[in-house]
Amino acid sequence: MTAVGAALLWCSASTAAQQTRYLPAAREEIAASTLPGGPEYYAATLQLNNTTALSALEIHDIGVREVARIENEMRLVQQRAGFAASRDQFLKYLWSDPKFFFNSPAEMLTAYRDIAKRIDPLLPPIFRELPRLPYGIRAMPKEEGDNAEHYIPGASDGSRAGFFEANTNNLRRLARWQMIDLVLHEAVPGHHLQISRAQEIKDLPMFRREIWFGAYGEGWALYAETLGDALGMYDDPLDKYGQLSAEVWRAARLVVDSGMHALGWSRERAMQYMRDHTTESEDEIVAEVDRYIVWPGQATAYKIGQLRIAALRDKARAALGDRFNLSAFHNALIDGGAVPLDVLEEEIDRWIAEQKVVAR
Repeated sequence: MTAVGAALLWCSASTAAQQTRYLPAAREEIAASTLPGGPEYYAATLQLNNTTALSALEIHDIGVREVARIENEMRLVQQRAGFAASRDQFLKYLWSDPKFFFNSPAEMLTAYRDIAKRIDPLLPPIFRELPRLPYGIRAMPKEEGDNAEHYIPGASDGSRAGFFEANTNNLRRLARWQMIDLVLHEAVPGHHLQISRAQEIKDLPMFRREIWFGAYGEGWALYAETLGDALGMYDDPLDKYGQLSAEVWRAARLVVDSGMHALGWSRERAMQYMRDHTTESEDEIVAEVDRYIVWPGQATAYKIGQLRIAALRDKARAALGDRFNLSAFHNALIDGGAVPLDVLEEEIDRWIAEQKVVAR
């Protein structure tokens, strides 16, 4: 039997086993909290992913407040864009007008690369030191299908560049008004800048240069999206709307994840909340909610991390006043490598104290 034949036979047997053995034995409940020891398990997943002691109810309430705040800002941006129509009509326009989409993979990649080249020279004023490792933008492999856009880290010894891989397999997956935000998240000043900078800090042991904490790494990338304002990348209100649509999606995750796993929400209720409060397509909403069901707590890391980083910036600015320097603060955030959020706060408190001494 050939390898292909064996693989097909295995898949057929696996599918039959799913239908006759696994699916009938699967439980009806979706909440992690309904498992034996479930509430404790879900609390542990939140602590693991967020590296904080926030409870499920605290996370849920943070999400509700953030969704309301961001939605209000989205309404204002829609007005600034000159659209008096309803939210649904505005979204229909954004997702249906052909001018927001590409006709070829090459055209999409060129647009991504143009955005990256616009961002690169704007970074020195907001970072004291930048990584030396270059990055590129390329199409993700065909076999990845309709996978989400993502970042591939470079080699820690500098022998291989980092890459932002764009989904050119589905030219309707992403609209032009979402692209600036995505480059800021996946490339610079997001994942590439933070990860490659950590790899180059030779004073850190190797595990500190390579370790990953979701709340820190994804929190930084989501925070990096908001830096588009300081960089002047959101002058077009539609591009700003794209950033806010990504942010409200991450805020809604806090509500939906905790809603399903701690507050008794059904899968349908979770999907309806996403329909009502995000700009995602129906297919994306279904995939996202199912992801939250099988991976409790993980999706809450992005927004919790971003909020903590923004709060630390506000704390440092308030403590230092006119002596606050944004570029120095950003390097204080990333030059210690990825750390738990509570440890990050301790490091920034120490940095603030050092800045006060220097300024005397």
